[in-house]
Amino acid sequence: MPTITYRRAWIAARSEALTPAEVASPLARRVYDLRHACVSTWLNAGVPATQVAQWAGHSVEVLLRIYAKCVAGQDETARRRIADALRET
Repeated sequence: MPTITYRRAWIAARSEALTPAEVASPLARRVYDLRHACVSTWLNAGVPATQVAQWAGHSVEVLLRIYAKCVAGQDETARRRIADALRET
């Protein structure tokens, strides 16, 4: 299918589903933006990078290069996991 075909369908779908202000914003401007949001959400939810890479069809190297900057707010969870692991040994 030519790229322009699904791009036109996506533009029409955005116009139907979003408010005029949202259509004017970068929100889901490209189909790829949904994929990016999904992968970022998985990573921020704490799904291991190896699993996310497999689901997304990336290598871990590519996943971390593209999405590492999207992961935020996991410092406390990481510290707790380390402390738990140290207590178990």
